[in-house]
Amino acid sequence: MIGYPNGKTAARSVNAQPLKQSAGGRGMSLENDLNKTNEYYLQLDKAVIHKKPTPIQIVQVDYPKRSAAKITEAYFKVPSTTDYNGVYRGKAIDFEAKETRSKTSFPFSHIHQHQIEHLERVLRQGAIAFVIVRFIAYDETYYVDAAKMIRQYRLAERKSLPYSWFVQEGILIPYSLTPPVHYLRVIDELYFKEK
Repeated sequence: MIGYPNGKTAARSVNAQPLKQSAGGRGMSLENDLNKTNEYYLQLDKAVIHKKPTPIQIVQVDYPKRSAAKITEAYFKVPSTTDYNGVYRGKAIDFEAKETRSKTSFPFSHIHQHQIEHLERVLRQGAIAFVIVRFIAYDETYYVDAAKMIRQYRLAERKSLPYSWFVQEGILIPYSLTPPVHYLRVIDELYFKEK
């Protein structure tokens, strides 16, 4: 039997494998972790950072019931920029978040030319810009300064960045429960360290 917090129970098969819970199997994507982190920052009035919605053009809607609408056809209006933006300690924040299942590298196909160009533009305006990359196989999340990622993207002879590059050039963001991806700790260290 499996007991649930609401008091209900469910029978388990005799041949069922024991339930396993590991840090890597938390069942949360990077986006979910970042959204929880940003909500935590907002509740503490620490930072205002939000996920940007992807602009879409709705073409066709079906109404199977009078009270329900179902989008059946839609297209991306324009290429989106980066995933997140906002403000922290008076500075604009802009970043992209990516995951990879590869154990050996991060494919450049995961980040698009228009996103690189957007990061270049926000850097020129004085924003704090970066990319957060999660290697799912290792359950490791790295902060990479946008300028470093742009340089590698522009000069790369390969179609990917090796995992070892992230270990050397990125900054590991350790997992924590609250908040799950505490990237402001890295930003504080890099940009607001007391002299």
